[in-house]
Amino acid sequence: MKPRYEKRFLLAMALVLLAPWAGVHAQGYPSKPVQLVIPFPPGGATDIAGRLVAKKLGERLGQPVVIDNRPGAGTVVGAAFVAKAAPDGYTLLISSGSTFTVNPALMPKLPYDPIKSFEPVGMVARVPLVLLANVDVPINDLKQLITAVRAAPDKYMYGSFGNGTTGHFAGEMLWSTTGIKLQHIAYKGSAPAMNDLMAGQIPFTIDTVAAALPQLKAAKPRIKAIAVTGESRATQMPTVATVAESGFKGFSADSWLAIATPKGVPADVKAKLQKALADTMKDPEIREKLIANGLEYAWEPAAAVSARIENELPRMRVIALRSNIRID
Repeated sequence: MKPRYEKRFLLAMALVLLAPWAGVHAQGYPSKPVQLVIPFPPGGATDIAGRLVAKKLGERLGQPVVIDNRPGAGTVVGAAFVAKAAPDGYTLLISSGSTFTVNPALMPKLPYDPIKSFEPVGMVARVPLVLLANVDVPINDLKQLITAVRAAPDKYMYGSFGNGTTGHFAGEMLWSTTGIKLQHIAYKGSAPAMNDLMAGQIPFTIDTVAAALPQLKAAKPRIKAIAVTGESRATQMPTVATVAESGFKGFSADSWLAIATPKGVPADVKAKLQKALADTMKDPEIREKLIANGLEYAWEPAAAVSARIENELPRMRVIALRSNIRID
């Protein structure tokens, strides 16, 4: 057999021998526990959602989904770890819009690319945000706030759980939309911001509904809700109007949580993960527990999450530039 034909023959035989193994990834996957990286400390909204979903997802995959909290640098530490992990389906990330659209708008030299480094599996929840006031502030709705700020433009300030966080972005979007401006005070987390709000050190904050609920339900609340920033009312705050309902139609600024893999996971493994997550999100217990913890059930398949990231990223860059939002 001539060398040229011999090479063709060997290639053809290799393809024939490999054909039965085309679906071997999905057939054998997963053969060991799957790691779910949460780029936040235990106890926060992402950690709560991650643990709820991990348990049910593991049941459908037939292997435990093990939580690995890797906080730091505004989700960068955990996200970079997953981006560099082997694309075999055994390392997953659950994170917020901070990872995929906020950080890229603020940090030109990230150790990952929000689009090229990850492949979404699906969105699992929304994290509603709420504008809060100290209970002694004589303002009870957004209209009153706008009137007060216009009458005394340099008097008011608001806090968020960090510079460049989704709370900070939501605040700047709100002021831009309403035509007012409040000075931003950045805190290192929700707890210190909430403490100062309750003590009257600052008049307003924008925080998650999950963080606000315990204080709003206290026997003698020291805070009150002014408006929810998402497109619909929070399930746990049905009497609190949205910004859109307060006269600013179309306004929406909250956060969301999605699960993703490193780029390059085999197609059959990816399909199995997507189906398992979709089935997991049909479980009524997931919905009930998300809502009970101040989150909102919100399922979106992989393609919709990809489109969301691509649409949201340029908007976040515009907001960061216009409002001079920078990372300290």
